[in-house]
Amino acid sequence: MKKTPLYEAHLRHGGRMVEFAGYALPVQYTSIREEHLSVRRGAGLFDVSHMGEFLIRGPEALAFLQWATANDAAKLKVGRAQYSMLPNARGGVVDDIYLYRLAEEEYLMVVNAANIAKDWAHLKKLSQGFAVELADISEETALLALQGPKAASLLQGLTDTDLSQKRKNDVFTAQVAGRPARLARTGYTGEDGFELFLAPEDAEAVFAALVGAGATPCGLGARDTLRLEAGFPLYGHELTDDTNPLCTPWAWVVKREKSFFGKEAMLASPCWERLIGLVLEAGIPREGYPVLSGGERVGRVTSGGYSPLLEKGIALAYVEEGASEPFYVEVRGRPVGASLSPLPFVPLK
Repeated sequence: MKKTPLYEAHLRHGGRMVEFAGYALPVQYTSIREEHLSVRRGAGLFDVSHMGEFLIRGPEALAFLQWATANDAAKLKVGRAQYSMLPNARGGVVDDIYLYRLAEEEYLMVVNAANIAKDWAHLKKLSQGFAVELADISEETALLALQGPKAASLLQGLTDTDLSQKRKNDVFTAQVAGRPARLARTGYTGEDGFELFLAPEDAEAVFAALVGAGATPCGLGARDTLRLEAGFPLYGHELTDDTNPLCTPWAWVVKREKSFFGKEAMLASPCWERLIGLVLEAGIPREGYPVLSGGERVGRVTSGGYSPLLEKGIALAYVEEGASEPFYVEVRGRPVGASLSPLPFVPLK
């Protein structure tokens, strides 16, 4: 397994290490519930250095990204970021990404760790014919995510940059605990917060400073329960190579008014199923559990778990178009009542 620059720090803080996307990462330090609530009520700190980072530069960087991504990259001003997707030839999703415009002809793309090699090959192929240079800087980049309602005030004590002037999806450079960093007001929890791009040699010092200022170290377990409560997709679960994003709650990402790779196939693909949120009466739903309606199987859970805020089991699930309530989730062979829930499952700022 690969190790992030914070591997030793995780061990010192009592992190329970597991393999994820080829990396040794902490699934938890104390308990998933405690870490989850620290993010909802205070500030939690995640090591997400396993994520992939690509630089895209050149006079045709924008033209290339307009073709390669589903969202409208032309709307990005320097210092701004957007959520987007990489469509494939059949209108499915190669990956969901975050795109940051760093300069007039320079962009940073953050991709899912398990998809780094696949995304890189896809983008390199699509870039042929464009005056653009791609660089994979994943191994040269450490990434921390500070999330929660107290994230800004905690981070403000470690930087001279006025964070009150920074909006959601802003990206900018700053000194954090005396170390140079690129900061983005983005995250994957549904809370306010910042993601910090650092040189690997600076990661441990910044991690220690943030923990010392009051941030709670959090693992992959809380990261997953937080994104589930927030109704965010996880690639390989809600989004795959075969998922038409127009058939999901994230259809807003796809800008039909522009040309992009795979557009014709995406628009021609019918929506046979839809993604819904379910809150269970009892039990904990897990990926793959059947969803029932009228005594028949009409879908399956893509992500499920326990919501520390609702204190109930919650799930994201794909069901057949036209399937209606009442819904049940088959938990260990027993049908359990499940009520339809809007997304996100909990009110978030």
